[in-house]
Amino acid sequence: MKITLLAFTLLLSLHLFSQNNYTISGNIKDSETGEDIIGAQITIKEMEGKGAITNVYGFYSLTLPEGKYTVNYRFIGYKTTTIKVELNQNIRKDLELGVSAEMLNTVEVTAEKLGENLKTTEMGVDKINVKDIESIPVLFGEKDILKTMQLLPGVKSAGEGNSGFYVRGGGSDQNLILLDEAPVYNASHLLGFFSVFNSDALKDVKLYKGAAPAEFGGRLSSVMDIKMKEGNSKKLAASGGIGLISSRLTLEAPIVKDKGSFIISGRRTYVDQFLRFSNNDRLDGAGLFFYDLNAKANYRISNKDRIFISGYLGRDQFKFGEQLSFDWGNLTSTVRWNHIYSPKLFGNATFIFSKYNYVIGIGEGNGKIELGSQIQDFNFKKDFDYYLNSNHTLKFGANIIHHTFEPGDINIGEDLGFTIDDIPVKHSVESALYVSDDHKIGKRLNLTYGLRYSNFTQIGPGETYAFDEEGNVTETTTYQTNEKVVAYNGLSPRFGVNLILNEKSSLKAGYSRTYQYMHLISNSTSATPTDIWLPSSNIIKPQVADQVSLGYFRNFRKNTIEFSAETYYKSFQNVIDYRDGAEVTLNPNVEAELLFGIGRAYGLELLLKKKTGKFTGWVSYTLSKTENQIEGINNGDWFSAKQDRTHDISVVLMYNLNERLNFSGSWVYYTGNAVTFPSGKYEIDGQVINQYTERNGYRMPNYHRMDLGITLYNKKTKIVKDIDNKSVTVKKKFQSNWNFSVYNVYGRENAYSITFGTNAETGLTEATKLALFKIIPSITYNFNF
Repeated sequence: MKITLLAFTLLLSLHLFSQNNYTISGNIKDSETGEDIIGAQITIKEMEGKGAITNVYGFYSLTLPEGKYTVNYRFIGYKTTTIKVELNQNIRKDLELGVSAEMLNTVEVTAEKLGENLKTTEMGVDKINVKDIESIPVLFGEKDILKTMQLLPGVKSAGEGNSGFYVRGGGSDQNLILLDEAPVYNASHLLGFFSVFNSDALKDVKLYKGAAPAEFGGRLSSVMDIKMKEGNSKKLAASGGIGLISSRLTLEAPIVKDKGSFIISGRRTYVDQFLRFSNNDRLDGAGLFFYDLNAKANYRISNKDRIFISGYLGRDQFKFGEQLSFDWGNLTSTVRWNHIYSPKLFGNATFIFSKYNYVIGIGEGNGKIELGSQIQDFNFKKDFDYYLNSNHTLKFGANIIHHTFEPGDINIGEDLGFTIDDIPVKHSVESALYVSDDHKIGKRLNLTYGLRYSNFTQIGPGETYAFDEEGNVTETTTYQTNEKVVAYNGLSPRFGVNLILNEKSSLKAGYSRTYQYMHLISNSTSATPTDIWLPSSNIIKPQVADQVSLGYFRNFRKNTIEFSAETYYKSFQNVIDYRDGAEVTLNPNVEAELLFGIGRAYGLELLLKKKTGKFTGWVSYTLSKTENQIEGINNGDWFSAKQDRTHDISVVLMYNLNERLNFSGSWVYYTGNAVTFPSGKYEIDGQVINQYTERNGYRMPNYHRMDLGITLYNKKTKIVKDIDNKSVTVKKKFQSNWNFSVYNVYGRENAYSITFGTNAETGLTEATKLALFKIIPSITYNFNF
């Protein structure tokens, strides 16, 4: 807190020395829906290089010397608005930007000004336009933000059809996924084949792979910051879609016109309904489906105060008769208060709740066994944006989180005649302070620097253990409620620099240190619903990562084509892995099965992207290496991590033939993941036992696949007469389209898993490949009005 107050006082005192400067500030919105516009550009005609960008709540602030100015407000796809002001006092100017007529017939609306990629200090940052997701073909025809992210450089899919992902050598648990600032601990439906994010409810998606801003912490590899829509504050609107295995519907409307709005968006699969008509007796009583619900409301109390309430509920349910059931899902809620303290100071207070749990049921009645686990958070944040002047934007704040970990909740039916104790619940408190500054130096040099201090304390009640080399408990210590068990803390510096070489190119560099105090325990190669989260403890130390990166950015053809080349090196401390033959499921002494060491990841990422015109898309390539060194594994030598993958290539193309027809396609190729296969076998008492030597010393087969899609739009515009009897083009109130897609067009049988067994006839060991999908066609009808 002292660091935050000192930085704020220093910059405030600098401001007081600047006399005869005044501030123009306000909010920028979409004139059609009333949604805040993120990243709108405010520029001054008389002062080249001076300007501002709206934050995630559409707020901007720009301080200039006293005088007369021409102010331009622009956002790609919207009409530019120009006003003249005489700045002799602080001015509040709220504006609404209208969609330009030229954009009515196009599919894409780009979320940033052309050429902005050269000016910011951000590198290792990917922004996904939610509109693009409508066209890109994916599994089962479902729009999926996580699947689309996997087509970008430095982001690797966790496997065939899986929405899990790895970023720059990190594990799947090292990605912080935020939905309206609430962490989502398991972002997958149907064991990974769908993500939990309904794209109809999303407004903005941003992935930080490099030096994330100081306001983010708690994960080593990436931050995916997802913002939900706020709802239409002008009129009632609806959208939705009907697909082969799921349907969705979104409603949004004003609470009070231009003062408040709400949005409700739901989605459900109906595979379980189809099973009812199956003639297979083995499927009687079987069910498999998921549903999710997004809701958000906001209300402007005054010109300076605004309240937001948002939430998400998603569940998966699977059952096989009365003997087996599996239920898992997420629940999040966010309550946020925006307050404008002054034209220069914007504040945001947020209370966040997040919960993930699962329950597995085996048997029925009094003979039923239920196994469950959950993690639950209560989080309070206070964030500030302070616009010192046109060259400095200061951000600072604090947050505190109470975590509750329930690794194993076990209920045994009375008829079974035995009991098993629950795995003890663990509690912890995580807190942080941060401060950062976006600093412009002249026209060519931009800096971002910040510092984050974090603290993590495990508290009672509970017990800790000490283990010998064989994993046996040698000492037990008991702690009372709220008694400190163990505490860790650390400083996380963040730094980014952008040198604009000329109007077409720039050079960027960055450094960051991150701490992770929570760890996912899993014995599978990718995240599953039964994985459990554990806090840092007397045995499990916080993981630490240091990353340096360097990038070259170049634009062509008047900034319509972007090229970037980024290279990075990341080192890891306290990397977690498992002893050979480890048992991690429902093990109260799971910490005895863990081993710790160091890791390193390095790579090159290339991206060529065309953002405007009828023909758009990108080509990405990643060359990378990820390896660990852990005492007790592979004789202490370096070995490939399970997420190590040498080559990744993605090609995404979209062609807008005319107002009504859009073609899209994607092709992916990557080398196989590192995997541990048996290197031999031996026999004991008639039992054949596989022998394993080098950890992750083999590779899965290389993977490649092509997907194609066609979107057929009903006519989106019509010509009407205005009051002067002139013909004008306007958007139709009801719009719809049909999307046809084919997943894995040429039927490649990619290996999902490989198992080894003995051939009954020859007695020889043979490998069996399991391929999940061949050619999968899909059709979806989408509408909005």
